[in-house]
Amino acid sequence: MTAYGRARYTEGARDITVEIKSVNSRYFDCTVKMPRAYLFLEDKVKNYVQTHAISRGKVDVYITYADKAQSGALAVNFEWAQSYVKALRELAAATGVRDDISVMGLARHPDVFYTEVPDLDTDKEWQVLLLPLSEACKAFDAMRTLEGEKTRADISEKMNVVASLADEAAALSKEAIASYRDKLEARIRQILSDHSIVLDEQRILTECAIAADKLAVDEEIARLHAHVEAFFDMLSEGSPCGKKLDFLMQELNRETNTLGSKANHTAISRLVIAMKNELEKIREQVQNIE
Repeated sequence: MTAYGRARYTEGARDITVEIKSVNSRYFDCTVKMPRAYLFLEDKVKNYVQTHAISRGKVDVYITYADKAQSGALAVNFEWAQSYVKALRELAAATGVRDDISVMGLARHPDVFYTEVPDLDTDKEWQVLLLPLSEACKAFDAMRTLEGEKTRADISEKMNVVASLADEAAALSKEAIASYRDKLEARIRQILSDHSIVLDEQRILTECAIAADKLAVDEEIARLHAHVEAFFDMLSEGSPCGKKLDFLMQELNRETNTLGSKANHTAISRLVIAMKNELEKIREQVQNIE
């Protein structure tokens, strides 16, 4: 689920900014971008975000960290610079181009200089970083909660439409079965009459009823309503339920397909198409729910 959170912490020479943003994804995928000197905190940041902010989604965490008290001294990577100059001179000799290597040209390469950072206390640095990180997670979660409420309202409305369409299909099914049974009975009686065949009256009625009952969708409608009820129960749990809802959508689609295949009725087929349309819209949103 998409969301964004930002927090900044300053104290003396320290100035730390944490930004968290996410986009929809079926799995948890967290990328942390922070100064190289503090990469030893990367795993802690990922674990904290997953346990305190989001457990499903593609998350990017950006951390800018300035600490003048621990800025370190600027140093030169002489070994790399000498190797680089040697390679350039070999290139110039091999190609016949002018050798215009200069100190300023060499200094523009990012690998020439580096900062000697003193050893840092892992626990202490983590406690400091945790201050803005926790606030950013709270801001992130607040935005995510707001979007989640909108999504809940939208998919709930669509699921209510599905339940209503299922009720319409159930009512039409009863009418269709009765009509089919009457037409079948009339057709059988006509055939028997045309061939002067006499059958037991109860046998005729029983066979017609058995044939008509094969079109009944009572069980499918009952299971659909049970799944709809389970859907709303999961939404009200207050805990991550995206994967469970995704599985439930498969079951709802399965029952709807069965309903469509059994119902030998044009109006019911149209209702089934409308149900599948709503279910597909819900499924797309459910896959992005934590």
